[in-house]
Amino acid sequence: MRGGLTDEEYRWKTIRRWGKALMVGKRVQFDDETWQAIEAVADDTGKAFQELADEAFADLLKKHKQPVGLKAALKESVGGRKASPKR
Repeated sequence: MRGGLTDEEYRWKTIRRWGKALMVGKRVQFDDETWQAIEAVADDTGKAFQELADEAFADLLKKHKQPVGLKAALKESVGGRKASPKR
């Protein structure tokens, strides 16, 4: 908690104050073999680790049908409804 606010409330207050979204940073640990494989993919594709991570998490969220952002959530909620039959 920061200043009596939960982390989520603090993020939204900061976003509203500065008018832009924040990027959340998290630390991830890999075993040596996995890290070597990730580095090989980065070298082969010419992509930075962040680009590979963005792609991997986007695929994971899509696989689990988890919308990212308001626009995607609204699109999914409208797409999930069946159209009423025309008379």
